[in-house]
Amino acid sequence: MTPTESFISHLIELRHRLLRAIVGWLVVFAALFPFADRLYSLLAAPLLAKLPQGAQMIATAVTTPFFVPMKVTMLTAFLIALPWMIYQCWAFVAPGLYAHEKRLIRPLLASAVALFFIGMAFAYFVVFPVVFSFLVGSAPAGVTVMTDIAEYLDFVIGLFLAFGFAFEVPIAVVLMALMGWVTLAQLKESRSYVIVGAFVLGAIFTPPDIVSQCMLAIPLWLLYEIGLLVVRWLPQPAASDSAIN
Repeated sequence: MTPTESFISHLIELRHRLLRAIVGWLVVFAALFPFADRLYSLLAAPLLAKLPQGAQMIATAVTTPFFVPMKVTMLTAFLIALPWMIYQCWAFVAPGLYAHEKRLIRPLLASAVALFFIGMAFAYFVVFPVVFSFLVGSAPAGVTVMTDIAEYLDFVIGLFLAFGFAFEVPIAVVLMALMGWVTLAQLKESRSYVIVGAFVLGAIFTPPDIVSQCMLAIPLWLLYEIGLLVVRWLPQPAASDSAIN
């Protein structure tokens, strides 16, 4: 096979994998479509539980009541189909990897997906009640909190992404060590900077109360420490050649 033929065959394989990934996403979306309103109600539950009695969410645009639940459904379908989509990417890339690279990437990839979902769950079940309790409770006297559903969706997506990516810290630490960019000693020396950076990120991505900031900053710090523990166990030069002792 000539280089040109090989390149074309790779493009065809890539197209097939992308189509399968997209079809999987669309199939899940079609299955969830009848439950679009229920999915949005589930997403809005943490805020609705904190609103004063009789208060409710509003829609300020004519098309918002239709498109916002559809967006929620599409995002939910994407998350459910994500393992299938990642598998398609893996099936395309894996044939070009060595056996030891496959053994290394598989657990990292699975851990990255699991940690992202754990971060989102942490945001929904732990952070949202605290954040919305603070926001609703900080409203001035005489002001009724009635959040637009589109703005609420944008807000919670931002928090989901912030906590989802924050929980990827151990993966980032391990990858940097495996690539030889840092040693365990360097990671330990950077601990104080990481703690400060975690609280800065907490101040940026959460409401301006100390509890919400700590709910992002402290998990970031603890996840960094978990990354250090994993790096300590790694047998590669990035961990063994460093000045651990």
